Amino acid sequence: MQYGGIEKNLASIIEQSVNKVFTGRGLQPDIFSELKSELEIPKEKSHGDLSTNIAMRAARFAKTSPSELAGRIKAALEEAIPLSGLKGAVDRIEVKNPGFINFFLSKNFLCKTLLQIKREKANFGRSSIGAGMKIQVEFVSANPTGPLTIAHGRQAVIGDSLANILKFSGYNVTREYYLNDEGTQMNILGNSIRVRYQHLFGSEEAFPADGYKGSYVGDIARAFKKKYGKKYAAEKDIKVFREFGLRWILDDIKTDLKDFGVKFDVWYSQKKLRKSGKIEKAIAVLKDKGYIYEHENAVWFKSTEFGDDKDRVIIKSDGSLTYLAPDIAYHLEKYRRGFKKITDIWGPDHHGYIPRMKAAIKALGFPDDSLTVLIVQLATLYKGGQVVSMSTRAGEFVTLREVMDEVGKDVSRFAFLMRRISSHLDFDLDLVKKESSENPVYYIQYAHARIWSILDYSRRAHIVTAKFDSKLLKEAEELELLRILRQFSLIVSLSAKAQEPYVILQYLQDLAALFHSFYNKHRVVSDDVSLTKSRLVLVDCVRIVLANGLRLLGVSLPKKM
Repeated sequence: MQYGGIEKNLASIIEQSVNKVFTGRGLQPDIFSELKSELEIPKEKSHGDLSTNIAMRAARFAKTSPSELAGRIKAALEEAIPLSGLKGAVDRIEVKNPGFINFFLSKNFLCKTLLQIKREKANFGRSSIGAGMKIQVEFVSANPTGPLTIAHGRQAVIGDSLANILKFSGYNVTREYYLNDEGTQMNILGNSIRVRYQHLFGSEEAFPADGYKGSYVGDIARAFKKKYGKKYAAEKDIKVFREFGLRWILDDIKTDLKDFGVKFDVWYSQKKLRKSGKIEKAIAVLKDKGYIYEHENAVWFKSTEFGDDKDRVIIKSDGSLTYLAPDIAYHLEKYRRGFKKITDIWGPDHHGYIPRMKAAIKALGFPDDSLTVLIVQLATLYKGGQVVSMSTRAGEFVTLREVMDEVGKDVSRFAFLMRRISSHLDFDLDLVKKESSENPVYYIQYAHARIWSILDYSRRAHIVTAKFDSKLLKEAEELELLRILRQFSLIVSLSAKAQEPYVILQYLQDLAALFHSFYNKHRVVSDDVSLTKSRLVLVDCVRIVLANGLRLLGVSLPKKM
């Protein structure tokens, strides 16, 4: 992957050193045409500040053991680094079995991070690794048949945070909501509203067995009555009810998302897609390529030619479209709009849909890796130690609005990010309301507020930090803070590459924990004026990095708690 800062320079020197080792052994030094140096942050502090497993991955090319190759690369690095722009930045290099090469950065270099943070402020951690590439993130895209639930809430905050991270990393990001504003589910909604509305005028028609039973349907029916009175009291055509319900629910969805801090650049209508004729054109493209055939009066897509387990129907024998047809057209349209990378964020019930969508992308002639599908696992809501059951159709669910009203936007967003995308999330309403270290969002926001309090006190005491001596920062907790502050830029890059916002949340938890540990052991403002200035700069840099990370996750920055 691309890097910024020291990682970029170090990756280049590692590449040069590996090529030197290979050349010295009479081997072709073009290994990096298919193998690049990957830097990571070691899990164990004793393993240094940065690490690469390049020797383990390159050993088969060198026909030697990873540890032997790592030793040779280490020797080449120790010759190259003093002659490079990293002179003085790397304190030492160690080889760790079975072939890791670990880098320990010098204290002087770590201290320079403070100057960089103070200089770049809100831009610290920003990079250009995306190089302006156009990327679309499509998320939520819930059918407008009911209010957003906590499942949609989790998808919303993941998509929004990911878009923030990608933009911060130099990508040209478009946030998009695909609006499935027609079809069977919308017809069921329209009929549900019709029956509820006509019940208000004494109709005894049975509520449809497949209808939406949520109380919101009654709210829509009453709003319909307020606007139209008895005009449609005997109407059997569901169109007017369906369109009214669509507008009502869509307005509700947009309001909830806005209050949740989620914005979209594009709302893409399936109805407009169908009317544009682009679905037929997309099918024609596949047909021209030889990937469409007819069987049993239906039209099929040869998805098995691209790894799917069976071919897929795109036009049924009755002439109606399957879900796949407009989805293929929609994705073709994404590429034609200039997107080089596409990220779709789906719920777990769509996992089986990935192979057929990937097949369509390849059949249309686009690279397999240009489409990334992230499956967001469900969230289980707990209250009072009990699971809250949810079923949208049965009307038994907790809306995103209810969660926001109970615990607030910040806590809701943070709680939805507290596990990796691929992990099931247990959302405990009682826990996230606690003002203690048990509650991660409180713990991080409290660190930010605590630093503001310290800085406010120093301003009132007229302590000027324009000149400070970083050499005075010698305590173990201070050095650990320096190390973790330097990691932020790499953490953001790794989060963008993995398309996983949790990476940043985990980092912020670690940074907050280190700050609280430092604060509990050492006075920031003391009688030692020089040490006070240095520590004030240190904690202010912690504040800046906490703020930058929280902004990427869409969480506010309290000055008082």
